[in-house]
Amino acid sequence: MAGTLAACGSSDGGPGSGDSKTVTLVSHNSWAASKGVIAAFEKQSGYKVNVLEDGDAGQAVNKAILTKDNPQGDVFFGVDNTLLSRALDNGLFQPYEAKGSDRIAPEYRADQEQHRVTPVDTGDICVNYDKKYFADHKLAPPRSFDDLVKPQYKNLLVTENASTSSPGLGFLLGTAAKYGDEGWQDYWKKLKANGVKVVDGWEQAYNEEFSGSAGGKKAKGDRPLVVSYASSPPVEVVYTDPKPTTAPTGVAQGTCFRQVEYAGLLSNAKNTKGGKAFLDFLVSERFQEDMPLNMYVYPVREGAQVPPEFVKYGPQAKDPETMDPAKIADHRDQWVKSWTSLVLK
Repeated sequence: MAGTLAACGSSDGGPGSGDSKTVTLVSHNSWAASKGVIAAFEKQSGYKVNVLEDGDAGQAVNKAILTKDNPQGDVFFGVDNTLLSRALDNGLFQPYEAKGSDRIAPEYRADQEQHRVTPVDTGDICVNYDKKYFADHKLAPPRSFDDLVKPQYKNLLVTENASTSSPGLGFLLGTAAKYGDEGWQDYWKKLKANGVKVVDGWEQAYNEEFSGSAGGKKAKGDRPLVVSYASSPPVEVVYTDPKPTTAPTGVAQGTCFRQVEYAGLLSNAKNTKGGKAFLDFLVSERFQEDMPLNMYVYPVREGAQVPPEFVKYGPQAKDPETMDPAKIADHRDQWVKSWTSLVLK
């Protein structure tokens, strides 16, 4: 491991590489890594890591595009498969094939001809439910997209804005994958009639509106259904003292959409050498195994170990909805525009 990271710092620089000893990562608010893991990278590579968090993933990507000629940093992390084509079409990244990319599972790789992005993690966007609410109300929690429009779940669901939020967009794409190009709009009309609430981003939805999360309880959230992740329940176990024997939240397995997150070297990065070293680090075994209990996502590196409590309380969806990236690229903007007119107006 030390040899790999030490080699990172010797990547070829190229134009604009400079001699900065700081590498700046631009990310969404959910970025997290163990201090010891970052410290090991800093010691072995010689670079100090500076992190700029820029809101929800959708907002962060949009801002990175707007500032691409004079970027805030060197590496961007957090563009996912729902927004990838927007970033690539706008020239956000420059090519770099990270060391260790050959260990990434083939199903997560993208842009293989130009290597403008490096897969970092995967997760499933799914509806989570508050187990206590449904037990108290003697109501079975929903299991599928179809269930969410039934009368017994009226005014229970909160989701994120598909135009500003990555999970919100993922949920929209999940419905488009499930019901098709024509059927998804009818589905959302039913969901709107059934009282779905829309907020700007995941932090607000999960930590303020959702009654099942620790944050939501404090904020007196009153929505027992939220669009979040299949890997959210372990959060409610790991950070509770004493730890419960079962997670207080569950996942509606029939509402999931598979997400993959990528990182890339920003086109006009001032420290390309440091940026390349950091991308190598993101796919290293040490970082990949550190991710699950920090960002609550699954590694993309083959053979990376996942903590047992993560597997127990946040297993990956068995049969998530998926969509070809080319189809997302062709339809996303029009779908979001139609969704906005349909749901927010």
